[in-house]
Amino acid sequence: MKFGEWEVHSFVAGSFRLDGGAMFGVVPKNIWSKVAPADDANRIAMVMRPLIIRGRSKTVIVDSGCGEGYGDKLAEIYALENLTPMEESLGKLGLNPEDITDVIVTHLHFDHGGGVARPHGDGWRLTFPNATHHVQRSQWEHALDPNPRDRASFFRERIEILEKKGSLTLHVGEWSLAAGIDVLPFDGHTPGQHLPKVSGDGKTLFYGGDLIPMAAHLPTPYVMSYDLQPVVSMVEKSLLLKRAVEESWILFFEHDPRVVACHVTEENGRFKAVRQLDI
Repeated sequence: MKFGEWEVHSFVAGSFRLDGGAMFGVVPKNIWSKVAPADDANRIAMVMRPLIIRGRSKTVIVDSGCGEGYGDKLAEIYALENLTPMEESLGKLGLNPEDITDVIVTHLHFDHGGGVARPHGDGWRLTFPNATHHVQRSQWEHALDPNPRDRASFFRERIEILEKKGSLTLHVGEWSLAAGIDVLPFDGHTPGQHLPKVSGDGKTLFYGGDLIPMAAHLPTPYVMSYDLQPVVSMVEKSLLLKRAVEESWILFFEHDPRVVACHVTEENGRFKAVRQLDI
């Protein structure tokens, strides 16, 4: 799909499972399980879906999945499966990791930013050695000193290499990578999550990240228990979706195993997915 000068593609970097109750917060299981069935451990199926944006001499990847190098314990806890090597995923698009010029890391939770580094001997090396990695300053500071509630979501040894290798650029607030790629900050899920909006030829694609991880999260009250400020998440999501409806944006879902993207409509104050798309 093209948006002016920008061509976008997506791929699945792997699948995993998280507790369904945590993914839907105060919504009762008998409601959320209709749209996201749980396994015997109460976990729902999810994917990690990066986005490739190409144009204007740039090759951008938005998030990178969890990456490789997880032990059996973590692989079992999160039901990690099909963790496709980045070379293989990019190769299907005629690319390799060295071609990536910019990495927009929406935030540094392991399922979004863990793939920026890969095991190398007793340490780590950059997955995208020639890229500038873009992170909000508030998210970077939080990731290096998280609170007990979300400490398990960060793997410090995987992200410190960004600063050590001089490949990290920190941002404060809204910023633009280039004309047609604007990155918007959101703080409800975690401080300094930032999500890109790709625009051109009268069309817009918004990458939902963990603001709206799946199509099932479109209703305003459906926010995660993982969100540090769930009420803030609700306000941020509601404002974003109103704009998406008014401007006919395409909403891209990073974690939905079935719905890649869609347009959104509002009926009686409730947001719904319409016109599903495959990108």
